[in-house]
Amino acid sequence: MRLTEEQVAAIKTEVCRLLGPEARVWLFGSRADDTAQGGDIDLYVEVDEELRNRAALASRLAACLQLRMGDQRIDVVLVDPRTPLQPIHSAAKKNRYTTVPGGTVVC
Repeated sequence: MRLTEEQVAAIKTEVCRLLGPEARVWLFGSRADDTAQGGDIDLYVEVDEELRNRAALASRLAACLQLRMGDQRIDVVLVDPRTPLQPIHSAAKKNRYTTVPGGTVVC
């Protein structure tokens, strides 16, 4: 996994603050591959409760993380129980996404 300890801490803090302590977050894509270079940060976040505006929360999480980590492209896939499964969901899981250390976010 190609994230610094500070980046991991920022991800955990912001996910917890915006989505609660039971949210689960994984890194997928090129940053999950230790042999790759560059690339944006792709996060797959699951919650057990239905969200009123999933798209807005995903955008807010990405923006908060960009403010904390600087000019870094961050993509957030946010999944709640009502989320219709799309190809990105299965692709993230198929490509062996890596659990951000700690798995479930601890506030």
